[in-house]
Amino acid sequence: MESTPQKLGLILRYFDDFTEKQIAQFAALEELYNEWNAKINVISRKDIDSIYLHHVLHSLSIAAIADFKPGTQVIDIGCGGGFPGVPLAIFYPEVQFHLVDSIAKKLKVVEAVCEGAGITNITIQHTRAEEIKNRKFDFAISRAVAPVKDLWKWSAPLLRKKAGGESIANGLICLKGGDLAQEIFESGLRPKMMPIYKIFPEEYFQEKFVIHAAK
Repeated sequence: MESTPQKLGLILRYFDDFTEKQIAQFAALEELYNEWNAKINVISRKDIDSIYLHHVLHSLSIAAIADFKPGTQVIDIGCGGGFPGVPLAIFYPEVQFHLVDSIAKKLKVVEAVCEGAGITNITIQHTRAEEIKNRKFDFAISRAVAPVKDLWKWSAPLLRKKAGGESIANGLICLKGGDLAQEIFESGLRPKMMPIYKIFPEEYFQEKFVIHAAK
């Protein structure tokens, strides 16, 4: 079985400008998720054994298409155990991430992981995205939570128009898999789609995509 440093090599194969603190935070994730997943199951057994490929690198595919500037505010809708928000918060320490989920025990895991890894740019809220009022974000992110149509319905009222300086327009960025033609059609959107396999040529990412719909 590979050690954590060896597994981290998968991340460092594609990104090479991390600080020592960031590398330590990424390295801490495996033990923290293993510990907490045994108490509160948020990740399947086969996925927890491949956490850096299936969860961390998958989450970081968003970083490959969006260069969030310091001060950017991002909401992670239906964050579950903390993906994609937790890896992205490590990647972007000067960006504020707000992770929301309707299931409180999942947020308990996120809270414990943030505390254990020293992640300080994440806030959490036990709610549904559609119940959030009087707050605006630059981006909404999500991973395989709901159809694009629903994600857009929930996120659009929470998004502010682009203020300038971002690499891509403010909007929704989600991670989806499989044949998405019908789902995209039903959303009424014309989003940009990037095959993750083109970003990270790992077999696991075949048929997986980053989707960006501008506000």
